[in-house]
Amino acid sequence: MMLTDYEWQAIELSLKVSITAVIFSLPLGVLAAWVLVRCRFLGKSLLDSIIHLPLVLPPVVIGYLLLIGMGRKGIIGQWLYEWFGLSFSFSWRGAALASAVIAFPLMVRAIRLALEAVDTRLELAARTLGANPWRVFFTITLPLSFPGIVAGTVLAFARSLGEFGATITFVSNIPGETRTIPSAMYTLIQKPGAEADAARLCVIAILLSMASLLLSEWLTRWGRKRWCNAGA
Repeated sequence: MMLTDYEWQAIELSLKVSITAVIFSLPLGVLAAWVLVRCRFLGKSLLDSIIHLPLVLPPVVIGYLLLIGMGRKGIIGQWLYEWFGLSFSFSWRGAALASAVIAFPLMVRAIRLALEAVDTRLELAARTLGANPWRVFFTITLPLSFPGIVAGTVLAFARSLGEFGATITFVSNIPGETRTIPSAMYTLIQKPGAEADAARLCVIAILLSMASLLLSEWLTRWGRKRWCNAGA
């Protein structure tokens, strides 16, 4: 199956946006999950609700909030543009930001479940032996929760590939800049006689998502086997 330049452009942009979204949201995802699991403070339930809010809000609402907050004349976006020349609206960076916000709750949930499964007695034992909190985190907590981190990362990547509503609301549908696979499919569906091209992109999206989920399963098994062998 030979792909057209239009399809390659959408695929490359989707991969670029999804990878960028995952890379920049992963540290925050690990931090947010750790805070929800290990910390006790007033307003923890509120923070948990805010983190998971994108799961229940319509994507168009998320896109609108990003537009008024991170647009070039937005509350935060105006300041970023004036001081750093950084603009998110109508650019692939905005598409990556929208994808990251939409996929963030899935990442946090997977990492949170992994952190909850870590035996805190191991962390306590390391501290009694003189390890500082940072060393405990990077040598015990993080390695033991690695399968969950991988699962959360790949889930967020797959969700970013399929993001449409928030993206088209925040950064529009600009060829070569913000037209990812879902946006390209939306454009083709509106063209008479382009159903076959839209179907091809649909198949490609399914294959990419399936490949990412299979990779997640393989990495999770590999991580568990590695740490079981290390423990033995």
